[in-house]
Amino acid sequence: MNHSPFNVLDFGARGDGVADDTAAFQAAIDAVAARGAGKIVVPYSPKGYRIAGPGRAFVDGRPCRGQLAVPPVRGLNIAFEGEMPCKLLYPYQVRPPEAVESGFAPTRFGTMGMPNTCLFSDWTPPEERDPKARPWTILATVEGDSCKGRFSVGQVSIANLEFRARLDTEAMFPKGGCVNLQNSSRAIVRDSQFCLDDNVGDTVLGKSLRPSPCHTVGLMMSGDQNDDQVLDNVAVQGFRYGLVLGEHVVASYLYVHNCEEGIVFHDASHLSVLHHVVAQHDRVILATAPDGLFGHAAGPCNVIVESVDFECGEGTQPEVSRLVAGVSDPDSRLRGSLVHHAGWGNPEFPVAGAKHFRVARFASP
Repeated sequence: MNHSPFNVLDFGARGDGVADDTAAFQAAIDAVAARGAGKIVVPYSPKGYRIAGPGRAFVDGRPCRGQLAVPPVRGLNIAFEGEMPCKLLYPYQVRPPEAVESGFAPTRFGTMGMPNTCLFSDWTPPEERDPKARPWTILATVEGDSCKGRFSVGQVSIANLEFRARLDTEAMFPKGGCVNLQNSSRAIVRDSQFCLDDNVGDTVLGKSLRPSPCHTVGLMMSGDQNDDQVLDNVAVQGFRYGLVLGEHVVASYLYVHNCEEGIVFHDASHLSVLHHVVAQHDRVILATAPDGLFGHAAGPCNVIVESVDFECGEGTQPEVSRLVAGVSDPDSRLRGSLVHHAGWGNPEFPVAGAKHFRVARFASP
């Protein structure tokens, strides 16, 4: 029996940045699902893999809302792996023309390049303004029946991949997100990035990222009553909600930039631990989700954040990325602690609510 990995090129993917590779990726996913387990290998391409197919609202009558769908297969263990670890972070502030004097190029659209193994979407989803509805994403698990998280898949792993959702450069906010793993009971993500397909602004055109009326998410991990959740060297940038998390999360290094709410917990009855977070120009860095966000019930959030290194975004564009709250927990559901340090700019770390959560400033010698 052949247990070798599945290569997307063998299913017809071109990776030339022009051809629509949606069908090729879906065929590879379906082949793994038919076998019950396996890895999908995505070779590096300088132009990236274009995912242009429309999102599928349902798969076999079950909610999905992904351009690519991981079908409901009990016990399925599926891995997506790019060729090399991602180079993380693109410009997170809109630098003006005079930045040249300081050695920086002015921020322009279309200058990001493709240094990573990248899947990018140029499909524009319908606007979703209901916070309880499933978000539109490039890749999504399909809703199942197991536990409160309605799991349909045993485990999904992502490594060495960048997902880019389309930034509507007229509206200046995205209408869709990157990856939704809420229906996988286990999720492991390493050396990967979830971001927009363009810079967060353009100095010459006088544009920058705006508040989004759409409930978009960069990466959503598993729902309530999940098993282990691992995040290692993961970046997210440019969404209304950057990372949406629950319990059993262990994260070693997170980059969270230009999000209205960077890291959002819906329920963490079992302890989650974030070892280090780099948060630059987020409106809110750590938040608790309102009841029903993306179908998650609000619950107690037992969370330890060992360190946050942040920049406040004061006086820079995008304005939407200027810090309003380091922690926003209006219902005081957070239990645990957080230590913060301002690497640049205003060191103030406002806290809203969070009466049962210890927040301390890093004390240097």
